[in-house]
Amino acid sequence: MSNEAKKEENANDMNPESAAEMPQASASQTPAEAPQDDVQKMREQMLRAMAEAENTRKRMDRERDDIRKYAIVPFARDMLAVSDNLHRALEAVPAELRDSDPRVQSLLQGLQAVENELQKIFERHKIKRLYPLGEMFDPNQHEVMFETPGTGKPSGTVTLVVEAGYMLFDRLIRPARVGIAKDADSSGPSPAHSGGTVDTQA
Repeated sequence: MSNEAKKEENANDMNPESAAEMPQASASQTPAEAPQDDVQKMREQMLRAMAEAENTRKRMDRERDDIRKYAIVPFARDMLAVSDNLHRALEAVPAELRDSDPRVQSLLQGLQAVENELQKIFERHKIKRLYPLGEMFDPNQHEVMFETPGTGKPSGTVTLVVEAGYMLFDRLIRPARVGIAKDADSSGPSPAHSGGTVDTQA
């Protein structure tokens, strides 16, 4: 019997169960596709992790910048009280006494120089004074103490600054307390309790 005839006979005699146990190649996925899917998943995970790390870094940078910029807020508030008292002392001296007594004049000049220097220090540390006389009321920066009708000015105009306000960079540390003009026939809601949002967590 020839070799080809023997091979054909052996093939015909193969056990069907043995034939079923032979591995079958998948028609839907080649052996190279499975590793490629794993690589793609790992790449996506890596990109997400990198994005989260970058967002965390930016957030920490912003927090560090805020801490550095606004660290002096408590000290600035304490110094505002000093500035207010100094300004009140200057305003309390009667006009006739200012002109009649050279000693009082010298004292006032010294106090005025101290107040001017204090304001320069504020400006150097980015503390901006708000003195909105003649401006329109701004609820983000002003607090209305009273309203005055019959001033001849548009309603909402600041007619008196009771106490100056201050900002540190773009953060309000104290609103300007003001009086505003009001139309006699105005029926709109009163902004008397309005005021900017003051930073209370610094």
